[in-house]
Amino acid sequence: MHRITLITLTLTLVLAACSGGATPAPASAPDTYVSPNLDTSYEDALAARNQLALGTLELDGTPNAVTPEQAAALLPLWQALLSTQKSGAAAQAEVNALLSQIEGARTAEQLAAIRAMQLTQTDLQDWAAANGITLGSGNGQPGSGQGLSPEARATRQAEEGRTPGSAGGGASTAMLEAAITYLESLNG
Repeated sequence: MHRITLITLTLTLVLAACSGGATPAPASAPDTYVSPNLDTSYEDALAARNQLALGTLELDGTPNAVTPEQAAALLPLWQALLSTQKSGAAAQAEVNALLSQIEGARTAEQLAAIRAMQLTQTDLQDWAAANGITLGSGNGQPGSGQGLSPEARATRQAEEGRTPGSAGGGASTAMLEAAITYLESLNG
C-alpha cells in the first residue's frame, strides 16, 4: 500500500512539475483580503477570513446568530473557501470573491457585532484550546519540521492543514471546519 502511495505521489509531483501551468497564489495570499466591514488594523487582529469564521461561531446563541436561511446560503461558500485553503492553489481573486460573498450573505448587524468583537490571535488560540485543538508552533522547536526535506515538510504541513508561511493554519482550518459543521447543524 505504501508503494502505491509513493508511486502516486511521485507521479503527481512529476506531472505538476511538467505542467507549466499557472503558479499558485503565495501561501500568505489568503490573508490579503481587505474587508469593507471588518477592521484588521488593531494589534494582533485576526485576518478577515478568520474574523468571519470565529465570529460566526461566537454569534451562536445571540440575537445576531446565523439564521437557517443564511446557513443554506453560507454553507457552500464556506465549503469552497475551505477547499481553496486546503489546496493552496486558488487564485487570490477566487478567495476574495468567496469572502466577499460570505460577507454579503450577512446582515449589517452581524458584521457590526463581529467587528465589535475585535478578534485577535489570542481569541483564536483560546478557541482552539477550548475545542481541544493543538496548535503547531512552527518556531523551530523540536518536532516542528527541522531536518525534514522540503517534500516531507510540505507533506506534514498538508496533513496539519497548513501552508508554508500561514500563521495558525491548523487552527484556521479547524475553525473553518467548525463553522461548516455549525452551519450544517442549522441547515438540517
